[in-house]
Amino acid sequence: MKMKQLLCVRCRPKVEKEMGSVQDPGTSGAAQANRKVDSRSAFVGNVDYSCTPEEVQQHFQSCGTVNRVTIRTNKFGQPKGYAFVEFLETQAVPEALLLNESELHSRQLKVSAKRTNVPGMKQFRPRRPNPYVGYPSRTPYVARNPYFYSPYGFGKVPWFRMPTRYSPYF
Repeated sequence: MKMKQLLCVRCRPKVEKEMGSVQDPGTSGAAQANRKVDSRSAFVGNVDYSCTPEEVQQHFQSCGTVNRVTIRTNKFGQPKGYAFVEFLETQAVPEALLLNESELHSRQLKVSAKRTNVPGMKQFRPRRPNPYVGYPSRTPYVARNPYFYSPYGFGKVPWFRMPTRYSPYF
Protein backbone atom coordinates (compact mmCIF):
# COMPACT_ATOMS: atom_id res chain seq x y z
CA MET A 1 0.00 0.00 0.00
CA LYS A 2 2.79 2.44 0.90
CA MET A 3 4.63 1.63 -2.33
CA LYS A 4 1.47 2.38 -4.31
CA GLN A 5 1.07 5.74 -2.53
CA LEU A 6 4.71 6.62 -3.20
CA LEU A 7 4.25 5.85 -6.89
CA CYS A 8 1.14 8.04 -6.97
CA VAL A 9 2.97 10.89 -5.28
CA ARG A 10 5.86 10.62 -7.75
CA CYS A 11 3.63 10.37 -10.82
CA ARG A 12 1.09 13.04 -9.88
CA PRO A 13 3.17 16.11 -10.89
CA LYS A 14 4.06 14.48 -14.19
CA VAL A 15 0.43 13.60 -14.97
CA GLU A 16 -0.82 17.05 -13.94
CA LYS A 17 1.82 18.67 -16.10
CA GLU A 18 0.82 16.56 -19.11
CA MET A 19 -2.88 17.27 -18.59
CA GLY A 20 -2.29 20.94 -17.90
CA SER A 21 -4.45 20.93 -14.78
CA VAL A 22 -1.98 22.79 -12.59
CA GLN A 23 -2.06 26.47 -13.44
CA ASP A 24 -1.42 29.36 -11.14
CA PRO A 25 -4.08 31.98 -11.96
CA GLY A 26 -1.59 34.79 -11.30
CA THR A 27 0.93 33.54 -13.85
CA SER A 28 -1.28 32.78 -16.83
CA GLY A 29 -1.12 35.22 -19.73
CA ALA A 30 -4.86 35.85 -19.89
CA ALA A 31 -5.02 36.73 -16.19
CA GLN A 32 -2.15 39.21 -16.59
CA ALA A 33 -3.90 40.85 -19.55
CA ASN A 34 -7.17 41.06 -17.58
CA ARG A 35 -5.39 42.71 -14.64
CA LYS A 36 -3.84 45.32 -16.93
CA VAL A 37 -7.20 46.12 -18.51
CA ASP A 38 -8.93 46.18 -15.10
CA SER A 39 -6.29 48.53 -13.69
CA ARG A 40 -7.24 51.17 -16.26
CA SER A 41 -11.01 50.62 -16.10
CA ALA A 42 -13.75 52.11 -13.93
CA PHE A 43 -17.14 50.78 -12.86
CA VAL A 44 -20.03 53.22 -13.27
CA GLY A 45 -23.25 52.40 -11.44
CA ASN A 46 -26.74 53.93 -11.56
CA VAL A 47 -26.50 54.68 -15.28
CA ASP A 48 -29.77 55.79 -16.84
CA TYR A 49 -31.43 53.14 -19.04
CA SER A 50 -31.77 55.56 -21.95
CA CYS A 51 -28.08 56.53 -21.80
CA THR A 52 -25.89 55.60 -24.79
CA PRO A 53 -22.19 54.63 -24.69
CA GLU A 54 -21.34 57.84 -26.56
CA GLU A 55 -22.92 59.95 -23.80
CA VAL A 56 -21.00 58.06 -21.08
CA GLN A 57 -17.79 58.47 -23.12
CA GLN A 58 -18.40 62.20 -23.43
CA HIS A 59 -19.04 62.46 -19.67
CA PHE A 60 -15.68 60.78 -18.84
CA GLN A 61 -13.69 62.48 -21.63
CA SER A 62 -12.32 65.05 -19.17
CA CYS A 63 -10.51 62.29 -17.22
CA GLY A 64 -8.50 60.98 -20.15
CA THR A 65 -8.79 59.18 -23.46
CA VAL A 66 -11.62 56.65 -23.30
CA ASN A 67 -10.82 53.39 -25.09
CA ARG A 68 -14.16 51.60 -24.65
CA VAL A 69 -17.51 51.99 -22.89
CA THR A 70 -19.48 48.83 -22.13
CA ILE A 71 -23.06 49.13 -20.92
CA ARG A 72 -24.20 45.72 -19.70
CA THR A 73 -27.57 44.43 -20.91
CA ASN A 74 -29.81 41.53 -19.93
CA LYS A 75 -30.79 38.69 -22.24
CA PHE A 76 -33.52 40.83 -23.83
CA GLY A 77 -31.12 43.66 -24.71
CA GLN A 78 -32.31 46.08 -22.05
CA PRO A 79 -29.58 47.88 -20.05
CA LYS A 80 -28.89 46.68 -16.51
CA GLY A 81 -28.06 50.14 -15.21
CA TYR A 82 -24.28 49.98 -14.96
CA ALA A 83 -21.33 50.38 -17.29
CA PHE A 84 -17.57 49.87 -17.51
CA VAL A 85 -15.32 52.61 -18.87
CA GLU A 86 -11.89 51.55 -20.11
CA PHE A 87 -9.22 54.23 -20.49
CA LEU A 88 -5.98 54.15 -22.48
CA GLU A 89 -3.83 55.15 -19.49
CA THR A 90 -3.92 54.04 -15.85
CA GLN A 91 -3.69 57.61 -14.53
CA ALA A 92 -7.21 58.36 -15.78
CA VAL A 93 -8.89 56.05 -13.25
CA PRO A 94 -8.20 58.23 -10.14
CA GLU A 95 -9.49 61.24 -12.10
CA ALA A 96 -12.61 59.28 -13.01
CA LEU A 97 -13.16 58.52 -9.31
CA LEU A 98 -13.48 62.27 -8.78
CA LEU A 99 -16.63 62.15 -10.93
CA ASN A 100 -18.33 59.98 -8.29
CA GLU A 101 -21.80 61.36 -7.45
CA SER A 102 -21.82 63.50 -10.62
CA GLU A 103 -25.06 63.66 -12.60
CA LEU A 104 -25.79 62.21 -16.02
CA HIS A 105 -29.38 62.29 -17.33
CA SER A 106 -30.43 63.65 -13.90
CA ARG A 107 -29.14 60.48 -12.16
CA GLN A 108 -26.30 60.46 -9.65
CA LEU A 109 -23.51 58.17 -10.91
CA LYS A 110 -21.55 55.86 -8.62
CA VAL A 111 -17.98 55.54 -9.89
CA SER A 112 -15.42 53.10 -8.48
CA ALA A 113 -12.32 51.32 -9.73
CA LYS A 114 -13.08 48.07 -11.50
CA ARG A 115 -12.12 45.04 -9.45
CA THR A 116 -10.47 41.94 -10.85
CA ASN A 117 -12.25 38.64 -10.33
CA VAL A 118 -9.98 36.12 -8.63
CA PRO A 119 -10.77 32.49 -9.48
CA GLY A 120 -11.68 30.39 -6.49
CA MET A 121 -12.65 33.30 -4.24
CA LYS A 122 -16.34 32.49 -4.28
CA GLN A 123 -17.22 30.32 -1.33
CA PHE A 124 -19.62 27.45 -1.76
CA ARG A 125 -23.07 28.27 -0.44
CA PRO A 126 -25.66 25.51 -0.51
CA ARG A 127 -29.08 26.28 -1.85
CA ARG A 128 -31.69 27.37 0.65
CA PRO A 129 -34.67 25.06 0.79
CA ASN A 130 -37.84 26.54 -0.63
CA PRO A 131 -40.41 26.76 2.16
CA TYR A 132 -43.29 26.47 -0.33
CA VAL A 133 -42.16 23.21 -1.93
CA GLY A 134 -41.70 19.79 -0.41
CA TYR A 135 -43.21 17.96 2.48
CA PRO A 136 -44.85 19.86 5.32
CA SER A 137 -43.23 19.49 8.71
CA ARG A 138 -44.81 17.16 11.23
CA THR A 139 -45.06 19.71 14.02
CA PRO A 140 -47.93 19.57 16.47
CA TYR A 141 -51.10 21.46 15.72
CA VAL A 142 -50.96 25.00 17.12
CA ALA A 143 -54.29 26.51 18.10
CA ARG A 144 -54.75 30.21 17.42
CA ASN A 145 -57.80 30.49 19.62
CA PRO A 146 -57.42 29.31 23.26
CA TYR A 147 -61.00 27.91 23.17
CA PHE A 148 -60.20 25.73 20.16
CA TYR A 149 -57.99 22.69 20.71
CA SER A 150 -56.52 20.10 18.40
CA PRO A 151 -58.92 17.23 17.69
CA TYR A 152 -56.09 14.73 18.30
CA GLY A 153 -54.95 16.04 21.67
CA PHE A 154 -52.02 18.24 22.66
CA GLY A 155 -48.88 17.48 20.64
CA LYS A 156 -50.49 14.62 18.74
CA VAL A 157 -50.27 14.34 14.98
CA PRO A 158 -52.24 11.74 13.02
CA TRP A 159 -50.09 9.05 11.44
CA PHE A 160 -52.74 7.90 8.96
CA ARG A 161 -54.06 9.28 5.71
CA MET A 162 -57.49 10.77 5.69
CA PRO A 163 -59.91 8.74 3.54
CA THR A 164 -60.62 10.19 0.13
CA ARG A 165 -63.76 10.01 -1.98
CA TYR A 166 -64.41 6.72 -3.66
CA SER A 167 -63.12 6.62 -7.21
CA PRO A 168 -63.61 3.37 -9.16
CA TYR A 169 -60.91 4.20 -11.73
CA PHE A 170 -57.91 4.37 -9.40
